[in-house]
Amino acid sequence: MIRVSVALIRPLAVRTVAVSDPHDLLARLPDAAPYAWVRHGEGLVGWGEAARAVVPPGPGRFEWARGWLSSLFEGAHIDDEVGMPGSGPVALGSFTFDADTPGSTLVVPRVVLARRGGRAWLTTVGDDRLTLATPPVPPGRIRYGDGSLTAPEWEHRVARAVRRIRDGALDKVVLARDLTAVADRHIDPRVLLARLADRYPECYTFSVGGLVGATPELLVRHTGQSIESLVLAGTAARGADASEDAARGMALFASEKDRHEHACAVASVREALTPLCADLDVPDHPELLVLPNVQHLASRVTGRLSDGASVLDVVAAMHPTAAVGGTPTGTALAVIRELEGMDRGGYAGPVGWIDARGDGEWGIALRCAYVSGDRARLFAGCGIMAESDPAAELAEAQAKLRAMQYALEG
Repeated sequence: MIRVSVALIRPLAVRTVAVSDPHDLLARLPDAAPYAWVRHGEGLVGWGEAARAVVPPGPGRFEWARGWLSSLFEGAHIDDEVGMPGSGPVALGSFTFDADTPGSTLVVPRVVLARRGGRAWLTTVGDDRLTLATPPVPPGRIRYGDGSLTAPEWEHRVARAVRRIRDGALDKVVLARDLTAVADRHIDPRVLLARLADRYPECYTFSVGGLVGATPELLVRHTGQSIESLVLAGTAARGADASEDAARGMALFASEKDRHEHACAVASVREALTPLCADLDVPDHPELLVLPNVQHLASRVTGRLSDGASVLDVVAAMHPTAAVGGTPTGTALAVIRELEGMDRGGYAGPVGWIDARGDGEWGIALRCAYVSGDRARLFAGCGIMAESDPAAELAEAQAKLRAMQYALEG
């Protein structure tokens, strides 16, 4: 059954006005289910719901989402004095990793506050106004527990995946693991967002529908006809000092396993974008992206669309990339369903925003957790190749989980 609700206002009456610089967007969020997409202090935050759609699962879910948004936005009364990507009505969304899994949502907030390129603006739907923010309260002591699998069980699944790869069934598969957390008090997403944005400014800090995180991976940025994607695959932990850090970075560049994993991810993005683009620039070699907890091999892909495709059309073509699924895609998804032992929900799925022009930014929901009350479910994943060692993959997953553990613990 398709569940769609448009709250209170039909058609939408949208007004965007320029405002003075709010400086810290996240500090303006009230004590309510927050929406956020922020990097280096720029982006947007929102609250309230003018419209919400629970997107039906299935292979046509992105097309359905675009159709619903088009109908909603085309019928809206829009007064936009700013005229920038992200002004006017904006929907934030989170799509499940698996197309057949329910839980994908799109929400048009009643209030959106944004800043970009030296400008700031406020969008309201109906008569809503700014709500005063109350001070966020840290969650207190955190107790962790096993998720769907214990660490030894997960290592055993990795070993099974390695055998499948060595037998020639596939080249790569990404296996995720989860971790549960229980806090002394209600977990305020604003606390997590502020900590993540402060520690990981290079990442896209996000909050949509209870899924909170800071992803380093930009699936696509769509501005006019221009698109950009940041491909990450191949990971190493940070070193204890500058010398060890540099050595680990050099080892990552020299790793045949990691370079091959990265090449698979880049190839999947090239294959997805080529039919949509009149021009596409794919780097011949990756660069190193250094984050506080890990280092990644990274390639920035840019292009120009050949027609008027919206950002959701590009997301539909790209997801799932080899970086979060595997190669070949169909076989990898089957192995994930068999071996992972859990429902990823929105983990490793697309998360981001889209405006009425079809512009937007969408990332892959990594370094994230589902937050509800005093509980959180944390996720991390690793690209499994023929050379993978289960113990090393477990250590990599634990390094990636530390991002959200930091957000919870401070």
